Amino acid sequence: MLLSAKSSQLVLIDLQERLMPAMFESEFILSNVNKLAKAANMLGVPIILTEQNPEKLGPTVSAIDSQVVATLPKMFFDACEEGLVETLREIGTPKASPNAKSVPKHLKKEPGLQRPAIVIAGVESHICVLQTALSLLEEEDFEVWIVIDGCSSRTERSRDAAYDRLAGAGAELVTAEMVAFEWMGSAEHELFKQVQALFK
Repeated sequence: MLLSAKSSQLVLIDLQERLMPAMFESEFILSNVNKLAKAANMLGVPIILTEQNPEKLGPTVSAIDSQVVATLPKMFFDACEEGLVETLREIGTPKASPNAKSVPKHLKKEPGLQRPAIVIAGVESHICVLQTALSLLEEEDFEVWIVIDGCSSRTERSRDAAYDRLAGAGAELVTAEMVAFEWMGSAEHELFKQVQALFK
């Protein structure tokens, strides 16, 4: 199963000013997330941010230089408890056509979720990323992809334990570059050179 830009949404979890300095390989993680976020912007993939207790932990780091469609402040570790599922469904479901009013009510078809592939990066892998991903995996209409070079914890051991558990639960483990190139699908994509340049 491959990702496509048209069926994806990117969720960036808690990449905040006061959290990132304590994370294992934080500069490496932020660099990869920034590349992926830029690729998402170029390829039309919506980006949703979450921020854990932003009053105390600060906003998302300025290194993430991208346009986002929604930012969800949260206190629960699982972002699904704070409206993430509803946000993903709203963004991933096309709006009804203006001509739909002329169609009789009993013939109207509800549009389905067109962006079910949820690509996740962020911190901490074993807490907020894990709990959010496990909740999304319980939803019938989502697929979950974890960007392993875009996630971290304070310790390598905690991060790796999260990856083992997520893979066992059915999440796909990917890298930022894998995601970007699957989103394009071909070297003939009109933005191939610009996206490729991000990862060189």
